[in-house]
Amino acid sequence: MNPEFNYIAPLNLNSALKILSASKSRAKILAGGTDIIPGFHIGSKRFSSTELLIDIKRIRGLDTIKEYKNFVEIGACVTFSQLSESEIIRKYFPLLAKAAETIGSVQIRNRATVVGNFVNNAPCADSVPPLLVYDAKIQIQSLNRKREISLQKFLIKSYTTALKKNEIVTKILIPKPEPELKGDFYKLGRRRAVAISRISLAVLMKTKNSLIEEIRIASGAVTPIGTRLYELEKFARGKAANSDTFKELSIQLGKKVLEITGLRWSSEYKLPVLQQTFYQLLEKVSRDEI
Repeated sequence: MNPEFNYIAPLNLNSALKILSASKSRAKILAGGTDIIPGFHIGSKRFSSTELLIDIKRIRGLDTIKEYKNFVEIGACVTFSQLSESEIIRKYFPLLAKAAETIGSVQIRNRATVVGNFVNNAPCADSVPPLLVYDAKIQIQSLNRKREISLQKFLIKSYTTALKKNEIVTKILIPKPEPELKGDFYKLGRRRAVAISRISLAVLMKTKNSLIEEIRIASGAVTPIGTRLYELEKFARGKAANSDTFKELSIQLGKKVLEITGLRWSSEYKLPVLQQTFYQLLEKVSRDEI
């Protein structure tokens, strides 16, 4: 049974922020509702104190994708369907578009928002690895302050972020990547559709003279939160873009994930799958680079 709560749908951001500020931490922001509503159904403690839902869907400007000279802006109410269908996103951020296509069913993608996906910060949040390799920042607003923070710093631990009780994430800001950066996104679930990720990886790579000049790597599901693997990137730069290097990187990835998560009951089968998947992803991206 769903709990009883009050509901309000303000028509502008300032009104939403005033209501949120006055709620004394008893309110939750509602955009798509695909995390909150199931949370109510299962009696999640994260939503047990909620007395008010503030629906931001009617606020003008939060459901748009805008292109500027050096970056693209994604509003807080942009759905995964909008994301996957956007020519702007497909042109500059194909990994993000591909990840959006893998999420849930058509009905879920029509409701769920990309901002809600990482604000919820489940380990399996499929939008996070692509956003991390694209160096996404987010804009956060309260009544008295507006701030920007990198997505990686925003994500604290599973289901916990740096968002304060009186703040709303209003937009994502993603710098346009160099055209030479090529990459791919991979998701493994227990079935082919409407599946929660068990492994997700995003890779961007740029080579020059058969050497790895730039590489960005991010994981999801296999780590407690989506994680940009900066140490592995540093290890890879300057090395030959060949199978031997990719095998070594795959070994190092397994070690890094084990270091982060510790030995778990699933490690025996999950790590080899992760390593092989990563190796194949690097091979594919390398071929696209040539």
